[in-house]
Amino acid sequence: MEGIEFVERLKKEIGKAVVGYEEVIELLAVALLSEGHVILEGVPGVAKTTVAKSFAKATGLSFSRIQLTPDLMPADITGSIVYDQRNSSFYFRKGPIFANVVLADEINRAMPKTQSALLEAMQERQVTVEGKSYPLPDPFLLIATMNPVEFESVYRLPEAQKDRFMLRIKMEYLERDKELLFMKKKISGENSEVNEIGFDIQRLKKAAKSVRVDEKILEYVHSICSKTRTDRRILLGASPRAMEQTIFASRSLAFIRGRGYVIPDDVKYIALHSLPHKIILKAEFELEGIKAEDVVKEILEETEVPK
Repeated sequence: MEGIEFVERLKKEIGKAVVGYEEVIELLAVALLSEGHVILEGVPGVAKTTVAKSFAKATGLSFSRIQLTPDLMPADITGSIVYDQRNSSFYFRKGPIFANVVLADEINRAMPKTQSALLEAMQERQVTVEGKSYPLPDPFLLIATMNPVEFESVYRLPEAQKDRFMLRIKMEYLERDKELLFMKKKISGENSEVNEIGFDIQRLKKAAKSVRVDEKILEYVHSICSKTRTDRRILLGASPRAMEQTIFASRSLAFIRGRGYVIPDDVKYIALHSLPHKIILKAEFELEGIKAEDVVKEILEETEVPK
C-alpha cells in the first residue's frame, strides 16, 4: 500500500502551505509516476505556483520556475553555449529547464517559437543546442500554468504541444470553509514550511508500471478514444498518444489507490483530465457553447463498461 501512503503523506505535507487542493495533488502524483506532463489551469491567485513548488519540495525533487513572456527566447529556457575568457573555451550553460519539476508559468504568453522549444524536452527528455543533445534530469515533470480568462497578448498552444500534456488539471476557487481556513492559517502565522516526505520516486515509478492492465481495459480505452474520432461534433479526435497516456495515467492512479490492477472507474476518472484538451470541437458547436469536457462525459456515459 505504498502508493496510498505516498499520496496521503503528500497531501498532508503540502496541506501546510495550501488548503483544499487534494485532487490536484493526487493528479500531479499520477503524472509524476507516469512520466507525463501537466497543464495547470486556473485564474490568478489560486496558488498554482505554490502547489507546484510545494509538490517538488515534498517529493525531494529540484524545482525551477520559468516566467513565460512574449520576448523570451528558446535559449532562455534550454541554455546556451557561452565563451569562458579565463580558459579561452566554450561551455554549455544549462537553462532553467534542467530541473526535476519545472513550472512554465503562463505558457501561452510565449511565442510559438519559444513554446516549441519545450516539445523536445517534453517528449525526448533532452534538449539539443547547436547540434549536441543534453539529457534532462530523471524524473522530469513539466507543469505549465494557464489563465483561462486571459485573451490579450497570448498565443494559442500548438495542437502537437497540447497532445504531449498527459493531463489538464483545473484549479477552481475553494469552497467557503476552505478559503476561510486558508486565510486563518495565513493570519495566524502557522508554520507553512513543507518538508520532504522521504519516498524513493524511482522505486514508486517502477511499482506503478507493474500494475496490471487487462486486455478488456485496453479495449475500453480504445473504444472511448475511437468515439472521439467519429463524433459529429469533433473536428480532431484523440490521438494514439492520448490513448497511451490515458492507460499509463490510469495505471498510476490504480497504484496510488492501493490496487495492483486497473478498473474502469480509473479510466473514467483519468479520461476527464487526459482527453478534453486533446480534442478540437467544430466551430459551429463551440459557438453553441458546447465544451470538450461535456462531449467526453457523454462519450464515457455511452461507452459500454467491461465486466
